[in-house]
Amino acid sequence: MRIHGQAYRTIWLAQDGWRVCVIDQTRLPFRFETVTLSSAEAAAEAIRSMIVRGAPLIGATAAYGMALAMRAEPSDASLEAALVLLGATRPTAVNLHWALARMRGRLVALSPEERMAAAYSEAAAICDEDVALCRAIGEHGLGLIRAIASGRPAERAINILTHCNAGWLATVDWGTALAPIYLAHDAGIPLHVWVDETRPRNQGAALTAYELGAHGVPHTVIADNAGGHLMQHGEVDMVIVGTDRTTATGDVANKIGTYLKALAAHDNGVPFYVALPSPTIDWGLSDGLREIPIEERAAREVTHLTGLGEDGEVRSFRVVAPGSDAANPAFDVTPARLVTGLITERGVTPASAEGLARLFPDQVRGAAA
Repeated sequence: MRIHGQAYRTIWLAQDGWRVCVIDQTRLPFRFETVTLSSAEAAAEAIRSMIVRGAPLIGATAAYGMALAMRAEPSDASLEAALVLLGATRPTAVNLHWALARMRGRLVALSPEERMAAAYSEAAAICDEDVALCRAIGEHGLGLIRAIASGRPAERAINILTHCNAGWLATVDWGTALAPIYLAHDAGIPLHVWVDETRPRNQGAALTAYELGAHGVPHTVIADNAGGHLMQHGEVDMVIVGTDRTTATGDVANKIGTYLKALAAHDNGVPFYVALPSPTIDWGLSDGLREIPIEERAAREVTHLTGLGEDGEVRSFRVVAPGSDAANPAFDVTPARLVTGLITERGVTPASAEGLARLFPDQVRGAAA
């Protein structure tokens, strides 16, 4: 995607060919800054502190973290230590563990002398594949948007609601939930996006709005609690969200508040779609509510807000009464029964074991083995 006319991915190698550059998403939307990672420890901290976030990008960063570890010390002990270090950063996004398992499978049988080059090559392949997967998700989601557009006057915009950030900032490029929106906009389909602010970290207001604005997509930021009201009044034609982990039966974990949007959509007959690449599917889980681990983050993300002051400085402000406790579950689980369909790189399917098995028979066989 483009920022100020320059093409970017969210992760790339520095000019020296070994350090890893990422966009610091904690500084957006007020500052566009990059961070250069030179160790597995730095990659782990970038994931933990949400300098990088979004399930696919977390996986890509972890893969390059393994490459940095192998550059520093390619021994068996270093390999296993890096897997533990990076695997402990965030619990919910399954792409993290998928990427680390893939890196381990590529490296463990090699001699130490071969590991660094192989690790960099595999991490680059994971990134390139993610771009292709997200582009394919966009093409399949575009078909859904075209279907809605075909039944209405050409000048009437399609209103799409999204939650949190599932755009190119959450992936290597294109995004998941936003990829169909970008392709529809580029195809000349009139649309408008309702952007949930997504408390407590405001990733919708800060990141999704930033992305859409940079691409020229019409959008309006709304308070998280406004979505149901808009649906009741016919102002939402469809919902598209992302997911950090999806079970083999179609339950989806996404940023906290997604479940409430799904309930409102179900009550008002609004189609509710979830966009995801196949590495986000956890084929070993069948009951999302009971089996998906939910990350509990720091209370400060709830008690404080960060914003741009009138003097142009970025500051954090306390908004919760002093002395009050705050809980911060980062994700919730939307059961498959509330999901109209899953948009994957292989097509759109019902959120069910049968639907996923039809699209991914190879994955199902692999999980069974």
